[in-house]
Amino acid sequence: MAIVAFAAGGALAGAAMRVLLGRLSRGARVRAPWCELAMGVLWALLGLRLGSAVTPAWWLPVPLLLAAFAVPLVVVDLRHRRLPDALTLPAYPVLGVAVACAGVFGGDSWLIGRALAGAALFAGAHALVRLLVPASLGAGDVKLAGSLGGVLGAVGWPAVLVAAVLATVLTLALAVARIHRGEWRTGVPHGPGLLTAAWLVTAFPGTGLEVGHG
Repeated sequence: MAIVAFAAGGALAGAAMRVLLGRLSRGARVRAPWCELAMGVLWALLGLRLGSAVTPAWWLPVPLLLAAFAVPLVVVDLRHRRLPDALTLPAYPVLGVAVACAGVFGGDSWLIGRALAGAALFAGAHALVRLLVPASLGAGDVKLAGSLGGVLGAVGWPAVLVAAVLATVLTLALAVARIHRGEWRTGVPHGPGLLTAAWLVTAFPGTGLEVGHG
């Protein structure tokens, strides 16, 4: 029942984000039920992990909310090669509050500090790459990196490195797919790989979640 409830909740959240995307300036119109299906599957996976006592309840809001931002951002970046501020900027306070609550209810007084350091490190690294090789990253990727780095830092320091490497691999895979379809001239967005990697590490932290068991 928990999995069904989470899947239904994810579908509703996906529908809401799809409507929001259609109303955003330079957003994207997506046919139903793609956002609903994507969000429903992601939330159902999290419900399964909660029901199996793999993911603690106090951490669950973090990957749930990250999925809510990730799905529409991936859609827009794939279609328009941009990550709208209307989604990337609100992610900071929303995910920040979720991480802060996880630190309080998870009994880890260092979690919030790691999150702040992770946000600064991840955003700084992406800003440096954009400064040195402007064509490799967009400004939206740099803005997105801060909120994702905060979540990854909360998981644990290895998570930051794992997500960075995984994001690069996913972006390379997307590049190969686009070359195969003859779409390489439009460029390869890094946002989808970055968001997918961050969600996977956040939803499946394994032993990297350096938090208490309270």
